[in-house]
Amino acid sequence: MILLILIIILALSFDLINGFHDTANAIATVVSTKALTLKRAIIMAAFMNFLGAVISTGVAETIAKDIVDLDKISNGSIVMIAALIAAILWNLLTWYLGIPSSSSHALIGSLAGAAYASVGIHAIKLKGFVKVVSSLIISPLLALTVGFLMFTLIKILFKKANAVKANKGFRKVQVLTAALQAFSHGTNDAQKSMGIITMALVSYGYQTEMTIPHWVQLLCALAMTVGTSIGGWRIIKTVGTQIMKLKPVNAVAADLSSVLIIQIATRFGLPVSTTHVVSCSIMGVGASYRVKGVNWGTAKKMVSAWFTTIPITFIISAAICAVLNLFL
Repeated sequence: MILLILIIILALSFDLINGFHDTANAIATVVSTKALTLKRAIIMAAFMNFLGAVISTGVAETIAKDIVDLDKISNGSIVMIAALIAAILWNLLTWYLGIPSSSSHALIGSLAGAAYASVGIHAIKLKGFVKVVSSLIISPLLALTVGFLMFTLIKILFKKANAVKANKGFRKVQVLTAALQAFSHGTNDAQKSMGIITMALVSYGYQTEMTIPHWVQLLCALAMTVGTSIGGWRIIKTVGTQIMKLKPVNAVAADLSSVLIIQIATRFGLPVSTTHVVSCSIMGVGASYRVKGVNWGTAKKMVSAWFTTIPITFIISAAICAVLNLFL
């Protein structure tokens, strides 16, 4: 019972950190263009995150069912504790450094690493693991492409519009697109901790199926909301100002592109990285707007973090799991 409670606390802590780590990406554009103040953007994002988190469970079930085979692990609680600790440590480090890394990557890599350290490669459901990692890799590339096409379309539709008047109009529209962005984040990112808690409940025999209880949905949604309310200025600064100089029209194109990708992934129960999708949407919009206007140095640093997150968290989690097995 003590270990189960610890898993729930760690999972909610992961969601809370995810709230100010990843939700920052959802409101970075609306803050950087001054369409909303930081305080108002955070309040809006907290509400929309909560709403998104309580209406969807598809991604949570994917995390619970498709990554690790609990039937082959005798010490499932240690695996989940190690995975959550590793993911939390990585999120805090990248937040401190202001690097928009992926909480999704961190959790998937940590789960796989702990399971591998516990009983070996056969504890990982390779088909599900590959499917999830593929979605995490493909979604940013799609976001880059959709961002490029979205802004190209907007340029065609508004080529005769007065630039100043158009940007004033887009600044108002941006409040709506940022709200959709935060909602989409809730439908996908908040699901991951729900999946972990459900795995723990099944492992301890409190339920027999990998279905997400309503109280788990509510707790994870609340944790994400509290985390969002704390804010994440370090990440907002990187995403909203250091990839390209955003105007409202750019921000709307990036937001719409991100929402489209995240909602499609959620519809199929696939976890994606809001961080990756938002950042790549901005890059795609920037490339369509003016290639030299994109800070490709910042983009390179982000991409490096994206590719290293899974292997690094895999190793950290495996090491933590090995240590915990010595004492528990």
